[in-house]
Amino acid sequence: MQKKINTSLFVLVSLFLTISCDSKVVYDEYKPLPNNWHKDSIATFNFKAPDTINNYNLYVNLRNNNDYAFSNLYLIVELNYPNGKIVKDTLEYKMAAPNGELLGSGFTDIKENKLWYRGYKSPFKFTEKGDYSINIQHAMRKNGEVNGVNNLEGITDIGFRVEQAQK
Repeated sequence: MQKKINTSLFVLVSLFLTISCDSKVVYDEYKPLPNNWHKDSIATFNFKAPDTINNYNLYVNLRNNNDYAFSNLYLIVELNYPNGKIVKDTLEYKMAAPNGELLGSGFTDIKENKLWYRGYKSPFKFTEKGDYSINIQHAMRKNGEVNGVNNLEGITDIGFRVEQAQK
């Protein structure tokens, strides 16, 4: 009986610590991808601006496995404001070390990557109240080829995260 109580207490404390350590999170969502990520497939995330006063960090989150065959990743990320303004960026992220080992956290063949989108160079504020959306699409190409990779393998989930910045 005492062992059961100790185990239950340990689980509750662990859960509390996990939740409290992630208290900066305002929005965090993942979308699973099928066996591959088609070049025309766009992951869309809709969220409400938390406020127009505080600074925030925005991240693209990815989970990938050993089927990912590239050392980098090009993404087209589009931020849609409530008033209709659209900001579109082409971003490059390093995904593997020079020896080919995949970067990211995780102990299995699944690696999780938290990739900066906004807030890393200068503070990011939501300038408008209302509903925002983020569209994320891959823009990978093989060296020397004009056409993009039709079906990108190895990306299992794509996510988007908003955190309140440190004050």
